[in-house]
Amino acid sequence: MPAANDRKVVLVTRKTRLEDLIARHLTAAQARFYVEHLGADFSDYEREHEVYRAQRHTTLQVLEQWGRYQVIDRGFLPNFLFGPDDIVVALGQDGVVANTMKYLDDHPLIGLNPDPARHDGILLPFAPRDLAKLLPEVATEKRGSQAVTMAEARLNDGQVLYAVNDLFIGARTHVSAIYELAAGGATERQSSSGLIVSTGLGSTAWIKSIVTGSLAIAGSLVGQPPPLTGYEALPWDAPELRFAVREPFPSRHSQTHLVCGRLASADQLRIRSLMAENGVIFSDGIEADRLDFNAGAEVAIGIAARRGRLIV
Repeated sequence: MPAANDRKVVLVTRKTRLEDLIARHLTAAQARFYVEHLGADFSDYEREHEVYRAQRHTTLQVLEQWGRYQVIDRGFLPNFLFGPDDIVVALGQDGVVANTMKYLDDHPLIGLNPDPARHDGILLPFAPRDLAKLLPEVATEKRGSQAVTMAEARLNDGQVLYAVNDLFIGARTHVSAIYELAAGGATERQSSSGLIVSTGLGSTAWIKSIVTGSLAIAGSLVGQPPPLTGYEALPWDAPELRFAVREPFPSRHSQTHLVCGRLASADQLRIRSLMAENGVIFSDGIEADRLDFNAGAEVAIGIAARRGRLIV
């Protein structure tokens, strides 16, 4: 391992909503017209942009004093190669941290919250002004970290996709996903709105909303309040995944017995696509970074060998 200050820092940033609007509408004036025409407050986009730009400037000042560093937009993460000794810093919402972590392999990841008034920052325990103190501690392995279990989706053609929060397997459009599911020694053909496979970190996110809605619907049908207190989230480093099928449809050709379950360390969820087109697998809500999952494709899902390491 190189000396502390010889370790390169990779800063992952994101475009603000204002920058996305300008990219779509070409100029700030046209973006303003579009937003205000819809009755929204354009000044909120401007305030968010200015705060993020100021915090990015503060972060860069620290990195210039540090030494070697590189800045990339999160859109380039799928094609970026991290060095084995890189320290990674993510400046943005929680989603930027999660989206960055799935491309790392035990790299220390520092989450910086650029706007605490706007972002809860569960994965963003630090402010940019903290970075000068953090970097020497992280570089010399003197700062604590939280391990994060990741999920892995491995296709039969060798392609792999990792997830920090959750994996979605289903159809890219609002049509039913058709597939064959195998888990726990049982196999069945299903038609549904797709599956969610959640990690411990993601157990308070998408899959919780699926459980919440399912219990509320079931409770209303039998005239009883839903037992929401029975749901327990997993620790971030739990050696376990959870899966749930969204809106499974029973028919002559599809079954609904394997609608949820748990995957321990050695377990795998196997899915074979029966969709001619539009089948997809994506992770952590980033649909652009996906694997095609059409007829003939098979995927094995389980706990990934690599783990995330979030500095705390």
